[in-house]
Amino acid sequence: MTEHHLQQRRLRISDIIVVDHRTLRKALGGTIVGNTMEWYDVGVFGYLITTMGPVFLPESDRAVQNLFLLGTFAATFIARPLGGIFFGWLGDKIGRQKVLAMTLLLMAAATFVVGLLPGYRVLGIWSAVLLVATKLVQGFSTGGEYSGATTFVCEHAPDRRRGFFVSFLDMGSYLGFALGAALVSVLQLLLGEAQMEAWGWRIPFLIAGPLGAVAIYFRMKIEESPAFKATLEAEAVAAAHHETGDELRPVGPVGIFKDHWRRIVLAMILVAAGNSVGYALTSYMPTYLTSTKGYDEIHGTLLTVPVLVVMAVCIPLAGRLADRIGRRPVLWIGAISTVALSLPAFLLIAIGTVPATLAGLALVAFPVTFFVPNLASALPALFPTAHRYAAMGIAYNFAVAIFGGTTPFIIASLIQATGNDLMPAFYLMATSAIAAVTIYFLPESARRHLPGSMPSVDSEDAARELVATQDANPLLEMDTLPFDRSYEAARASHRGRPERPTAM
Repeated sequence: MTEHHLQQRRLRISDIIVVDHRTLRKALGGTIVGNTMEWYDVGVFGYLITTMGPVFLPESDRAVQNLFLLGTFAATFIARPLGGIFFGWLGDKIGRQKVLAMTLLLMAAATFVVGLLPGYRVLGIWSAVLLVATKLVQGFSTGGEYSGATTFVCEHAPDRRRGFFVSFLDMGSYLGFALGAALVSVLQLLLGEAQMEAWGWRIPFLIAGPLGAVAIYFRMKIEESPAFKATLEAEAVAAAHHETGDELRPVGPVGIFKDHWRRIVLAMILVAAGNSVGYALTSYMPTYLTSTKGYDEIHGTLLTVPVLVVMAVCIPLAGRLADRIGRRPVLWIGAISTVALSLPAFLLIAIGTVPATLAGLALVAFPVTFFVPNLASALPALFPTAHRYAAMGIAYNFAVAIFGGTTPFIIASLIQATGNDLMPAFYLMATSAIAAVTIYFLPESARRHLPGSMPSVDSEDAARELVATQDANPLLEMDTLPFDRSYEAARASHRGRPERPTAM
């Protein structure tokens, strides 16, 4: 809207969003199932790389098979930016809930189809082509999943506990990964290598069908976020009053990047660093332990499972810590500990004993616990409500495509090119050192309202306290609150009462 429409005034109780905890629980549960589903597939695929190689490229040697499957995994992330752009724009236009249901449906269907693909002995090289094509479809759908899920939960959560609630998304992600890994391990123990290559590898992918149906059912039950509903209604009121509503209307990816490019670049650097160490732990370690450190496939899989489970349980604690001391200090813990612990971690793994390997994996998991889940609450707070999904889709998915999902492929290639098994440590140290500098420029968002949205609290008493203390509250940024005619008219319409005159 034009500048003369903006009117500064005092905050009123009717402005504040009071979170309905039943709705929040449903939104959180319905969103977690999608993230769990996404990472279940990542876990299954990552842990079956050495098994699926002979299925799709039986005439190649083991190194080529591993590189092909790791490259296929990386190809999934090539499609993510396109999905992030498309679903982000759509989510800002028609709503987060509808788009998240759509992405989950595509994701589950693609995982299920992988389990149906014929192998090389049936279709020759075309079986490998179909595998890549299916993973590209899946990558396109996941491009809208995580950026939408973090946006959605951030908009549902109360400001003072946003880090805690959003961190459950990443807890679900790593538990989904551990679930996929555990299932693969059980099948390997029960069936043996020959049966796994013959048909057993298909089971985890086929299970995604019924799991996906259950997850979609829960996701269809969740409600749209109150912040987005207010913005959508404000846009409709602006149109009815023949106002432009430029800051409300969803724009294309070029416009989004033009308006928010500095914060998009900042977010990309942090996502690149956090996800490099995250994917090194989850998607590369099984292959590293098996192909480089001499573990058999079962132990290469099983050793990471307890580390992932313990890490997942600790993630909400890191989210709660960020709500208390701030996003930036906790992210610095993640970045600096990656630089400090990566080399000792891989030196411990190089010893080759099970206790040393577990200790090394724990050292890699430690920074992930602080790093990744707090990005989920810090990054959506960089962008206004009307453009949040699209901006997150661009920032997150381009960074993950270039750095995160390609981490296993990059690390494997570096080891093969140099013959140095410590290259993973040096790669993680470099990305996190850059992130540690970048965090300095990240605006602190803990306990603050989201830009473009009114404050969100978890009780009526908290709303009254916020109004009473607004003049002395350093966390309230009054000049960023949407005090304009269209937004207020929309909120009045949503509450079922006439619009009140604005006081200066």
